Amino acid sequence: MQSKDSIDKHTASTERNAPEVASIARPVLRAGRIRQALLFTASAVLLALAMFAAISLGAKDLTISTVWSAVFHYDRSLTTHQIIHELRLPRVFGAAVIGAALAVAGSLIQGITRNPLGDTGVLGINAGAMFVVAVSFAFFPDLPYGTLIVLSFLGALMSTLLVFGLGASAPGGLTPMRLTVSGAVTAALLGSMTSGIAIYFDLSQDLAYWYAGGVAGIKWSQLEILAPILLIVIAWSMGLARSISLISMGDEVALNLGLNLRRIRLLGLLTVVVLAGLSVSAAGAIGFVGLVVPHIARKLIGVDYRQIVPLSALLGAVLLVLADLGARMANPPEELAIGIMVSFIGVPFFLFLARKERREL
Repeated sequence: MQSKDSIDKHTASTERNAPEVASIARPVLRAGRIRQALLFTASAVLLALAMFAAISLGAKDLTISTVWSAVFHYDRSLTTHQIIHELRLPRVFGAAVIGAALAVAGSLIQGITRNPLGDTGVLGINAGAMFVVAVSFAFFPDLPYGTLIVLSFLGALMSTLLVFGLGASAPGGLTPMRLTVSGAVTAALLGSMTSGIAIYFDLSQDLAYWYAGGVAGIKWSQLEILAPILLIVIAWSMGLARSISLISMGDEVALNLGLNLRRIRLLGLLTVVVLAGLSVSAAGAIGFVGLVVPHIARKLIGVDYRQIVPLSALLGAVLLVLADLGARMANPPEELAIGIMVSFIGVPFFLFLARKERREL
């Protein structure tokens, strides 16, 4: 047992060293903040460059001066201005907003469930929204876009409840791997039902766009409804980020810090459902954005979701804008589906993560 004198000496030594420790810690913290600022700045610049390239390049390449003039001095009588303003600008802005939404949804669901395979496509959430879109086309073909958004949200909510219900019903409760398997089963079931509806009602051509995913059909009228909602929900997600960070550290830690786990998980899942449902209503079932991007963000910036969520939004926007550009440039004037371009990255990444998870079980 230590004597009182030795304890006093240790305390005095610690107090003498405290200013030295603080002087070392301050530069480290400052360097971390500078690195974070550089990462966010670089991501924002990369997004701006990607969007400019996507507006300029395509079946008809356009000069910098033409793009600048069309954006800031629009002249409806010029064909090049019409191409930029009516076709390219809405699809590029749509790709950026939807990419950000899907990436944020993926980061939230990975944090809430502590499942590294979490993604709105992998967990079957997109499939629910897609199923309701097919039903709407079959029975209510003339629905306004605002109504389709609401129905897509309800479809995503339905599939989310089904996935979590299936996963939780198994002995041992809901684990990351059970959640992934439940999502795959739900996605397969709803995908088959969607295909059946498309074949029976002869909707295959109409639904091809939603199956493969794409932003070519996005119009300003859709963005006026979609973009404000998605941006508000993404901002709301950043408010949840601190609580998600605590959940990702484990339920026991979060409970000890006074976090209401049930409330935060419910709010987080509703946020994910809104982001996924609205994205599917505009661009179809684009998978893997929410799987890949949060892992990249976590690798770059650490485990704090207050940094992961906004960085995921920027990187998700970059990924989908570049994927759309690649889909247009692969075989002009024909276009590939944007979902195919994302899958080239997403499928190998998913298999790598699944193999890693299996080794760790």
